Amino acid sequence: MSMLRTMPVLQVRDVVASAGFYERLGFFHHGFWGDPPCFCIVQSDGISIALDGGDTPVPTNHGWAVYVYVEDVSALHAEFSALGLPEMTEIRRGNPYGCDDFDVIDPDGHHIAFGQDMEPGASPGLVAARHNEKEDAT
Repeated sequence: MSMLRTMPVLQVRDVVASAGFYERLGFFHHGFWGDPPCFCIVQSDGISIALDGGDTPVPTNHGWAVYVYVEDVSALHAEFSALGLPEMTEIRRGNPYGCDDFDVIDPDGHHIAFGQDMEPGASPGLVAARHNEKEDAT
C-alpha cells in the first residue's frame, strides 16, 4: 500500500470569501459545492486544501492547521509581503526541526505555515533528532 497525498480540511465561516483569500496566495479552485456554497477545494501545484463551510463551528487551532513545504521561503515571503496580508509573521530561521518558515493567518484564524527544508531530502524528524544529538554532546 502506498499513501499518495494529503488534503487538510479546514472549517470556515464563508467558503467563497475563504477561497478568495487563498486565490490571493496563488491557489485556484474548480468551483463550489452546494447552494449556498458550502465546500471548495483550493489547489496550488501538488497542494490541496479543502474549505468546509458546514454547520460545524470553526475551531481555534493551537498551532499550524497546514504546513506547506516550498522551494524558496524567502522569495515566497517577499511575494506574500507585497500582497499586504493582514496577518503574516516574519521568517523564523534555524528552527530545530530543520526548516525556515513563516505563517499566514487566514480569515478564520487558521495558521498556514510555509517552510523550506534546510537539509533537502531529510525528514523533519531526522533533522530534529540530529539537532538534539548536537545539543546533548555540548
